[in-house]
Amino acid sequence: MNARRSARITAVLGTAALAVSLTAVPAAAATASTGALTNLDHLDFLLDEATPPADVAGHSTYRQAEEPTLLAPWTYADARDGGTFERVGGGPLDSATGDWGQGAYNADDNTRAAVVYTRHWELTGDTDSRQKAYELLRTVAYHQTTEGPSAGNVVLWMQPDGELNPSAEPIELPDPSDSGPSYWTARTVWALGEGYAAFADDDPAFAAFLKERLALSRGAIERDVLSKYGQYVESDGMRVPAWLITDGADASAEAVLGLVAAVRAGDDTSATAARQLAEGVAAMASGSPRQWPYGAVLPWAQSPAIWHAWGSQMPAALAVAGDLFDDDALVEPAITDATSFTTTLLTAGGPDNGWNPSPTDRVQIAYGADSRVQSLLALADTTGSDAFAQLAGLQAAWFFGANHAGAQMYDPATGVTYDGLQPDGTVNRNSGAESTIHGLLTALALDAHPAVAARATALTAVDSRVGLEYVEAEDATRTDGTVFTPESSWTGESSWSGDGLTLQPRQSATWDLGASDVRRWVEPVVKTEPGVTTTSTWRNGGLLNVTGPAQGISPTPGALLPYRLIAPVSGTDVRVTALRGDLTLDGLIVRPWISRLVLGGDARGELVHSSAIAPQRTTIGADGVPSTVKVYNASGSLLRTTSTDGVVAVVVRAGGFAIAEG
Repeated sequence: MNARRSARITAVLGTAALAVSLTAVPAAAATASTGALTNLDHLDFLLDEATPPADVAGHSTYRQAEEPTLLAPWTYADARDGGTFERVGGGPLDSATGDWGQGAYNADDNTRAAVVYTRHWELTGDTDSRQKAYELLRTVAYHQTTEGPSAGNVVLWMQPDGELNPSAEPIELPDPSDSGPSYWTARTVWALGEGYAAFADDDPAFAAFLKERLALSRGAIERDVLSKYGQYVESDGMRVPAWLITDGADASAEAVLGLVAAVRAGDDTSATAARQLAEGVAAMASGSPRQWPYGAVLPWAQSPAIWHAWGSQMPAALAVAGDLFDDDALVEPAITDATSFTTTLLTAGGPDNGWNPSPTDRVQIAYGADSRVQSLLALADTTGSDAFAQLAGLQAAWFFGANHAGAQMYDPATGVTYDGLQPDGTVNRNSGAESTIHGLLTALALDAHPAVAARATALTAVDSRVGLEYVEAEDATRTDGTVFTPESSWTGESSWSGDGLTLQPRQSATWDLGASDVRRWVEPVVKTEPGVTTTSTWRNGGLLNVTGPAQGISPTPGALLPYRLIAPVSGTDVRVTALRGDLTLDGLIVRPWISRLVLGGDARGELVHSSAIAPQRTTIGADGVPSTVKVYNASGSLLRTTSTDGVVAVVVRAGGFAIAEG
């Protein structure tokens, strides 16, 4: 479920939940015989049937009178002993009614499950997947509100008996869930667009229905969102588009995926919305290779201080839209996101849930890992550059053990994708619908790109990393400033990483960064108030003047943002003295000029990335290991290919990278 939602309430398990053993051996045999990574067994297990009440005002679906039963996946699946799972709804269970506080099924998972089965059917021709895609798309359509002022919006939750629950407990926004733009409306457009494209020739009557329902939800987006197309607003000093779904480039990107698919299948009426939303997503590109967020396309217009891995398909949407419209202005931000930000993310530890702006939420989930894989492969397909396919292989290896726990997160033998990876290496062994779906979306993408799949599945361990690190402000080795604890870690638009440190004029602080073979950028994360200026001097880093930006549409006044020092740091210590105004620090982001990731297992993969201001000479490869080294510039263009049996010297351009495969 969405990370912005309220935390899941621990479910009270009762008779409505079902426990079923997963039969791994036949699935493993099937996988081995076909060579495919995609195994739908666990998603099949999550599916259940519901028959909604007849004649519910504003809700209907294709051939409902003839086919009154709907198909949907249970939201959660909690691990039980013996390799079994128990299907669970959201929120507490009312044992008297069988209802859950939220529901058993939800539109978010229905839509994405429909995409899984649709893509599997298109890739393999599997008739069972075709039928399940058909059934799930009918369920997706039933969640839509078809009349009244909320027409085209979507009710999120459904109970086990098929009754819709417009207002969940705990409350989610918008409430009722069909009262305004939402992630689930965006994902409905995604599913209906891809469904229409798949069924256009196979079942024209059903495709016509899907096109009609796509127009219904697209109309809601045009009414409530794209009516502001071309308007910009300010958010903590950043100029941001006003025409994103829920102010989200993440939500808008998933809608773009469906709209582009529909246009390619002949639905010209979706072209304008696809382009306009894509332009809004592109406008959220931020930073540079040397400044936070390092060229990433940010997900939320209300905060320039947040990037999260989950739902980060913004580059994928820009790649496919740029390809459709032959528009380099859409593709270029996606390329920078991949070559500058994704390389930073990979070398720093992988697809963290949130850099807000410090790497504060280091939980990693399948939704985040898959979103990165989808974006890289979409770029590979659009540009034809091997750079993005190679990066996709390194990222997809997360599912097969190349993560900080060394844990296999997706199992092709069972189709299970685990729900998450904690910062301490603990694996959440539950396997709900969202994780299962996104593990399968990566598996499907890899099955469509066999060479990338071969690399990803061979890289099963992290041998070493040197990348972005974070130093807490309160960990200063010397200071006469004041350490404080924020009332809440969440500011309304960003997160404190822990305690903070305030330096009044003439007060100072020193931090030990540890030894390093290369120069490092240091970016203090500073809390400011609108219009208030603070000036500080950083030894070797120069003078830092920061004025708090105007609030704009951000939820709260004041901002917690990183600011790059003028000069890199070459020693082990960094020292600051406040000169004017109070300097309030959350911590220091420390980023080496040369970052490195080495993955191992049955193969070896190494990524070297430069954030320097000029070409850098470094080494890549390992003694006695034959490998092919490719050097790319900051645009992903190939500069040099070298075959080596050991370590080789390379020159990496500013913002460029090199990859060794052995």
